Amino acid sequence: MDVDFVKHLKLNQLRLVAAVAEHGQLGRAAAALSITQPAASRMLADIEHRVGAPICTRHAKGMVLTEVGMAIARRAHNSLSELNALSREVEYLKQGGMGTIRIGAVTGAAVGYVIPAVNALKREVAETEIDIDVDTSAVLVETLMAGQADFVLARVPRNHDFSEFDIYPGRTETVRLVVRADHPLLVHDRVSLRDLAPYDWVMQSHRAPIREAVEAAILEVGAELPRSVVNTTSLLAIMGLLVSSDAIAPMASEVSDLLTSRPVNARLVALPIETEIVMTPYYLLQMKGRQLPPLADRLRTLILEELKR
Repeated sequence: MDVDFVKHLKLNQLRLVAAVAEHGQLGRAAAALSITQPAASRMLADIEHRVGAPICTRHAKGMVLTEVGMAIARRAHNSLSELNALSREVEYLKQGGMGTIRIGAVTGAAVGYVIPAVNALKREVAETEIDIDVDTSAVLVETLMAGQADFVLARVPRNHDFSEFDIYPGRTETVRLVVRADHPLLVHDRVSLRDLAPYDWVMQSHRAPIREAVEAAILEVGAELPRSVVNTTSLLAIMGLLVSSDAIAPMASEVSDLLTSRPVNARLVALPIETEIVMTPYYLLQMKGRQLPPLADRLRTLILEELKR
């Protein structure tokens, strides 16, 4: 074994180990790197020769990393994330400090706090390009860890360690149940969760925090869980289903307030439910030890100020 094997590992080899860890199959890992499977196989053999130990085991459904392979994959992932961040920072500096800020947020945080902060930053620095990725916490955190976002407003997924991040206070989210403006349930001044089971629902998939909060609230009052559910994260799909049926959709209060406001005029309203539904809090997350470019740092400050209001 080459005791200094780390010095001789190439960037593409690190990318391959990280890709095998992500995809679990050599063919998919090779495709992700735009190389042939035989080339990937030779590259793996060279890595194992330099390391002096197997880094993966093969089975019928793909590959599983050994402990050595997992250690290399973990370090490779961290190194590649830092290189992605470096690439973005250099591009930022080449453009005279006017590069692209990339952030992510769950929907309620994006509507309630990111957008006002972005408007404030635009008033300070007009020539700024900002990418806002709105998605689930799991996707946002993976994006952050891959070095493809400066920071995100999200919940820390169960399979991640809080110690990986610099964590700033966020908010809890109140859930509204949104329906079309002439929904039959609106004849009641107050609506019980027990009355909702017969209706179609439009929700995020199982284990999404908003769905877990709604289902927990329904079970807590002894009601029946929805039997007919369409799963989607697309806001346009949700709106289309709501206005064309008697379906019910849970939304963060910030999103509900926007869609039911007069300027938007989406002909949607929030049901006057008897039970308050609250989700677990989200936070502003940044990778520990990763320094933000100046404009991204300024946007983070503005968002934190909005969160304190």
